[in-house]
Amino acid sequence: MRPTHSHRGSSRSRPWRRYGAAAAAVAATATAGARAVDADSTWYRTLRKPSWQPPPWAFGAVWTPLYATIAYAVGHSLGRAGDARQRRRLAGSLAVNLGLNAGWNWLFFARRSPTAGLAGTLLLNLSNADLLYRTARVDRTAARVLLPYAAWCCFATALNASLTRLNR
Repeated sequence: MRPTHSHRGSSRSRPWRRYGAAAAAVAATATAGARAVDADSTWYRTLRKPSWQPPPWAFGAVWTPLYATIAYAVGHSLGRAGDARQRRRLAGSLAVNLGLNAGWNWLFFARRSPTAGLAGTLLLNLSNADLLYRTARVDRTAARVLLPYAAWCCFATALNASLTRLNR
């Protein structure tokens, strides 16, 4: 006799799938964003920067663990979502967030526009709020894991705003 309910293939029964998918999405975001960055360009080097801007090496040192926390938090919360609809909404929120995350690099560096970058990072902050909200509805611990990411993005917004102001 076969059971009437089967979780075979669901995100609950195969954690490696949800964590793997989240990690792959985050890695793709990091790669896509990094392709636009040229911190050694004459344009970027000649920008006036605030005295409180971290040194260049700090960005990689901060983003690497932040990306890991995003993959963990989303992978974990996808497994705790109550139904397919909630999982789809959470995955959609993540997709928008990661698109905006990678997009900032293209707006700022590839377009060479601190103003466009500022618009992008403001949208990213709104997306972070949505991702935090959706994650917290499923798993408060996973949402807390995302807080340093949201905080860093707010710091990045302040830095981008300062760059915009200094380089009109």
